[in-house]
Amino acid sequence: MLPVDRPGIGWLLSGLAVAAGVVVADRRSRDGEPSAFTWRNAAWTGLALALLAMGTVRASGWLFALCVLAAVVAGSLAVVGARTVNSVLHDMFALPVQALLALPWVGRGVGRFAARRDGVARRIALAVLAAAALVGVFVPLLASADAAFAAVVDALVPDLSVATLVRWCAVFAVVMAVVAGACYFLAAPPRRASGDRPHRTGYGLEWTVPLVVLILVFGVFVGVRLVVLFGGTEYVLRTSNLTSAEYARGGFWQLCAVTVLTLAIVAAALRWAPDATKADRLRQRVLLGTLSALSLVLVGSALSRMWTYQEAYGFTVLRLLVEVCELWFGGLFVLVLAALVRLRPAWLPRAAVATAAGALLVLAVLDPERLIADANLDRAAAGKPLDHRYLAGFSADVVPAVSARLPEPLRTCVLRQVLAAGTADGWPAWNLSRSTARDVPLAPAAACG
Repeated sequence: MLPVDRPGIGWLLSGLAVAAGVVVADRRSRDGEPSAFTWRNAAWTGLALALLAMGTVRASGWLFALCVLAAVVAGSLAVVGARTVNSVLHDMFALPVQALLALPWVGRGVGRFAARRDGVARRIALAVLAAAALVGVFVPLLASADAAFAAVVDALVPDLSVATLVRWCAVFAVVMAVVAGACYFLAAPPRRASGDRPHRTGYGLEWTVPLVVLILVFGVFVGVRLVVLFGGTEYVLRTSNLTSAEYARGGFWQLCAVTVLTLAIVAAALRWAPDATKADRLRQRVLLGTLSALSLVLVGSALSRMWTYQEAYGFTVLRLLVEVCELWFGGLFVLVLAALVRLRPAWLPRAAVATAAGALLVLAVLDPERLIADANLDRAAAGKPLDHRYLAGFSADVVPAVSARLPEPLRTCVLRQVLAAGTADGWPAWNLSRSTARDVPLAPAAACG
């Protein structure tokens, strides 16, 4: 079912099969004991399956690769649940790690199963061989007797070449290892969190002074930005002798770096700054809250600069992704502000992972390649240049926008390049975007430069 070379419905079906297999195996192994799964496990599982479901509707390869990676992380956290192993970083990749550790465990289980004296393994093997023999005899006979049945068989059965069989074996081994790793982890004794960590004591001057200085620097920067806001961007452009696009491009990446470094400082303060006394906790709330609020202004400034840059030079996948990352950074600062209310930040790491996966899911639902195509076509309608070669490198997700808004003969030239990658799917690789793209009419062959 798993089309490893492209997005398709088979990814969702495989994810459902893996989730169902892990749940059933866990329940069967507990002999009446309560299951380890909670609503948190169910939420992470739903997020992982939703990310895999994007392969059914979106044809973009880069987008779905990110969705698969995020689904692996969400699936790992679904298995881990409320347990604590070493760290959130370990928990994010618990399934791949446990898959390697589970191989000897699986080998011992298979050996014990094969050595059972009741002959269950032998009977299962005989049943599978008998079923395969019957299918191998009767399906060809029925297919040769009826053309409609033969067409169904051809659609369902792939080309059984050596490469196909090797791919099947490799995919089966990887998925089996992942499922075994999940079962191996769930079979281990529960490793629960030990509760709230003790308060940290110490002299807070080494934290207070640097944070106050950083707040003052951010405050001056925000004040300058307010001058630009009320005095107009032209004020800064006149004083710096830069164009609008150069001003935006020259500041965005620096602001991104400032945002990332600030998040690291806030995380370190939440982890190690003293919080034993009421004064310590008040100082932490005031300093980190002020720093987070000012950082939100920096995030807004970075987004404003990137938007100006895209208006001047066009919209691309990379520029959209960094905008989404910047929005995610802003969301993290909002989470920090929420955690400062009670100064219990233990939930922050998993919340950060959840918001990252959720942002990626929202981006996939919004169809990023079509958004980029529409934005660049809007620029072209306003008289700005259009990079049609860049559009032609996208997936079938851009076909509706290109087909409806691009004039001939450029429309046909771009669509032919987009569809040149092929839209023929076996049923596991069925995809809504590619299926819809087949129905788009093309004009007769045109001269394409």
